[in-house]
Amino acid sequence: MTGATLLFAKALDFAARKHVHQRRKGESREPYINHLAQVSRLLAEATGGRDAALIAAGLLHDAIEDTDATLAEIEAEFGSDIAALVAEVTDDKSIPWVERKRLQVKHVATKSKRAKMLKLADFTSNLLSILESPPADWSPERKRHYLAWARAVADGCRGADATLEEGFEAAWRRCADKYGA
Repeated sequence: MTGATLLFAKALDFAARKHVHQRRKGESREPYINHLAQVSRLLAEATGGRDAALIAAGLLHDAIEDTDATLAEIEAEFGSDIAALVAEVTDDKSIPWVERKRLQVKHVATKSKRAKMLKLADFTSNLLSILESPPADWSPERKRHYLAWARAVADGCRGADATLEEGFEAAWRRCADKYGA
């Protein structure tokens, strides 16, 4: 087993255990791990599998925000590189939601290239989920608001990776066509 394969398997196992009881907000309520796997796959495709740490971070990117995982735990399990990537894309949940979203837009352009790649993969996966299984309680206005916010964050990621930018653009256009954004 290669080091990259072992790293991926460890990250998948960690993410699956931490997110075991979580479901997506969509009508089909798919397991949350599906989102993490999709983000990781998008990163693997964009890098040709050559950045194992980024691919693993795709599986772990929501662990601090959405589970009892800590940055220290991620660093102990996966090292400082992956922990730094996860920290770079983690929102401070002590800040109100609206302010967190505003700060994401404001600061995304200053993030590392790899963090921007992770953000693009995350938003692309979220947009595809909105297309395939939109949250039942989201009004058309709420969907358009999300699309506008996703666009603003993605604009701050320009130049990070052409493959991920193209994937985001395709998903965003499909959502915009469907929801009138």
